[in-house]
Amino acid sequence: MEGQGISDRASDDSASAVDTASVVRRALSQALGLPSLVLLTSMMGFGALARESGFGFWMAVVTTAGVWGLPGQLVLAELYAAGAETAAVVMASSLANARFLPMAVAFLPMIRRGLKHQAWLFGLVQLMSINTWAAALREGPGLSGRHRRLYYMLFAAICITAAVIGTAIGYETGDVLPRPVTVGLVYLNPIFFALLFAGMRGRMIAYALVIGAVTGPLLHLVSPDWGVLATGLVAGTVAFFAFRATKGRA
Repeated sequence: MEGQGISDRASDDSASAVDTASVVRRALSQALGLPSLVLLTSMMGFGALARESGFGFWMAVVTTAGVWGLPGQLVLAELYAAGAETAAVVMASSLANARFLPMAVAFLPMIRRGLKHQAWLFGLVQLMSINTWAAALREGPGLSGRHRRLYYMLFAAICITAAVIGTAIGYETGDVLPRPVTVGLVYLNPIFFALLFAGMRGRMIAYALVIGAVTGPLLHLVSPDWGVLATGLVAGTVAFFAFRATKGRA
């Protein structure tokens, strides 16, 4: 245990040697590429759909900044247009973004290291999206606790700003863009997520992507309402046990 503690401290000392300026440059250069571009364009689709659903301009913008999860935003817009009760809208939007719960469980142990006031975690988690989560998990192990949070907050701020700008542009041009174009823009986001995870190391991720790509269309034919949820459950579960089986034989 003592040796492990020494190893952990050495790792922290090495990570803390990274200077603040380089962390800022890294966050800016990585966020100002594909992540912000994809978010801007996909949120243009949401902005147009929000206008079609009867949202006001500021309601659409605040929804992006506050909900910060495209599936939940789309559910909110659809139910709002249908005149659903507020409680039903909140519940459905929360369920649509339920993926953030296991993401937060995996994310918090890394981001909380060295944080004196734990209440800040509520704000940090609110900034979380698949983009910011994946980037923080990728870059975080090589940074100290303070620099992890700096990188994460800068990356998230750029992504949220791009998303808000995209929502505003989409809202103002919603009556110009054809509906197939706006729907297509929305789907840029999940396509980017798939490519993002495909680029991450790990056989389990590859297994899940392949199994999901095969079973997704089939399960959608069986149940369009539950196909996506069933695909995630089946692909994730099978990938987990397949990875354990192959790891055990290695």
